[in-house]
Amino acid sequence: MTKRSLALALVAFFSVFCLAAPLMAADKGTFSTKPKTNDGKKWRIGYYEGGQFPDYQLILEVVLRGLQSLGWLKVELPDKHIKNHKEFWEWLSQNVKSEYLEFVPDAFYASGDFDKELRPKVKAEFIKRVNEKKDLDFVLAMGTWAGQDLSNNEHRVPTMVGSSSDPIKSGIVKSADDSGFDHIHAKVEPERYERQIRLFNDIIGFRKLGVVYEDSAEGRTFAAVDSVEKVARERGFEVVSCKASFSNVSQQEAEQAVAKCYAELAPKVDAGYITVHRGVTPQNLKKILAPFYKQKIPTFSMLGASEVKLGVLMSIAQAGFKYVGLFHAEVMAKVFNGAKPRDIDQKWQDPPKIAINLKVAELIGYDPPVDIMMAADEIYEQIDDPKGAMIE
Repeated sequence: MTKRSLALALVAFFSVFCLAAPLMAADKGTFSTKPKTNDGKKWRIGYYEGGQFPDYQLILEVVLRGLQSLGWLKVELPDKHIKNHKEFWEWLSQNVKSEYLEFVPDAFYASGDFDKELRPKVKAEFIKRVNEKKDLDFVLAMGTWAGQDLSNNEHRVPTMVGSSSDPIKSGIVKSADDSGFDHIHAKVEPERYERQIRLFNDIIGFRKLGVVYEDSAEGRTFAAVDSVEKVARERGFEVVSCKASFSNVSQQEAEQAVAKCYAELAPKVDAGYITVHRGVTPQNLKKILAPFYKQKIPTFSMLGASEVKLGVLMSIAQAGFKYVGLFHAEVMAKVFNGAKPRDIDQKWQDPPKIAINLKVAELIGYDPPVDIMMAADEIYEQIDDPKGAMIE
């Protein structure tokens, strides 16, 4: 790609963001985000996930920060990162200071390590609780499994779905403009992953792109496979895939399977798309990326800048997820002020930021063009150690 064509590609990329905002659907009403009690009582909040995935807790943390910025609570996140999500929820229930919100200690629901056999039992237990006890006012549903389990008419508890790669294709919501259920809201990012792939292709000009995912409907959704294949047809490049399970296996098995897949792909491709997968963890990235460094292959993180800090070449930065956190926090605040989740705008657009790791560029012999450096808002000059890493 010439410097001129690359510059035009970057201009086009950023124009999408600049033009997108006025086109976003507005809320179906005017809703306050001002803190208020539930008729003198605290709003009781529950949590539901399909299994432990690092992004879920990161999103939860920034939602807490968003609620804090809106005046709903005060909390100092622990100095030492609590990896176990249930333990973090228990810590949260004891340490949040709020006149308005209660994070109910025993309202944490999860299907273990994405256990397909356990999943219907957890769902049934949750549905029975909320319908019989009626003791929860709001549910944070993290991930595709959680969204699918709760997006139905089996309950009426206001539910906000976060960290779902594609809530439309996974059947969580009807469309970007309508969740399909009065009590359901999910963040929708139209064409987010298509934009990522197009930008990566504009910059690198690859002909073979390596992608890893579980061979299931959920696995394809998590990895945005349909978006990758759509852009591949448009651009004429080949998608070289490898299948790695994330459900019904232990965390260790998921990590080993992903690392093995990327090791197999690295010699066969000229670019790697590091997709969302339970086996792609901060601790496992070093092993995943080593074959790409050896083969001098550029990589792009589907998740974002948090993985660029840990060794992926580039991604779209998310400013520490803080904007996502505020988006979700405002949804919660509007619901507590009387809005139906269905009536709140679901569309979200990432701020136009590029993240790049110059140490990785050096390792693979990639010399970033001036245009890229000018467009990069987050530049990392070293590969961070994931131990104890926390969101800021």
